[in-house]
Amino acid sequence: MSVWPALRALVIDDEWPARNYLVELLEGTGLAHVVGAVATVEEAQAAVSPGSQLGVEVAFVDVQLARDSNDRAGLELARELTASSSKLLVVLATAFEEHALDAFALGAVDYLLKPFSEERVRLCLERLQTRRAPEPQKSQRIVARKKKNLVFLEPDEIWAFEAADRLTFVHTRHGRLDIDLSLSAIELSMGRSFLRVHRNWLVNGQAIKELDREDAETSLFVGESLSEGGVGVRVPVARDRSQQVKDVLLQSAVGVRRG
Repeated sequence: MSVWPALRALVIDDEWPARNYLVELLEGTGLAHVVGAVATVEEAQAAVSPGSQLGVEVAFVDVQLARDSNDRAGLELARELTASSSKLLVVLATAFEEHALDAFALGAVDYLLKPFSEERVRLCLERLQTRRAPEPQKSQRIVARKKKNLVFLEPDEIWAFEAADRLTFVHTRHGRLDIDLSLSAIELSMGRSFLRVHRNWLVNGQAIKELDREDAETSLFVGESLSEGGVGVRVPVARDRSQQVKDVLLQSAVGVRRG
């Protein structure tokens, strides 16, 4: 499971068995949603063009496309893609180890060697999740209920969203309020500054003040103050997300050695 929404992936490979197998591996991780799988340079260019509605975030490019005419077509396409957008991530996928240096020279963020393995594909996606370009903070306000009143909240006022007893709540300095949206709908609308740390919790990354690990359990303190009796809420972190949550938090922080 991922603390961020699945990456929108494009697979480019002119051999359909390899292309379909990589699609299956990517989708199987739950970390990526394949929005396109194409065989040619022209189809790939159309998929990532400004007029495309696919919203591709990462492209997996086979090095050797159309071998009968140009065995470096994939490398040329990768170079074009990395130059066209600073937000688009490019991963080279090939059966030849000697292209590893090409990958780094082109600005590719990773290098997958055929035959692909589920473990290696998952590792690649986990790395990409922490490198993906951040979305701008959504400007729309959240409307919550306080008895018969409607309360309008700015995103930076919100500490966390909680799903409990078939209801959804928003935690803020104003208390815990009711909200009509599902946690999944909120996750889609709030952008990547909010992290899904548990199936029942979505937290504002900017409001996280402490990560606590005790035995095998991980929790976050989310709020305004860490002082005794501090204003905030303690949020559990799912075991299968704890390491990724830590990595995401350290990605934008300095002062502690990773490990």
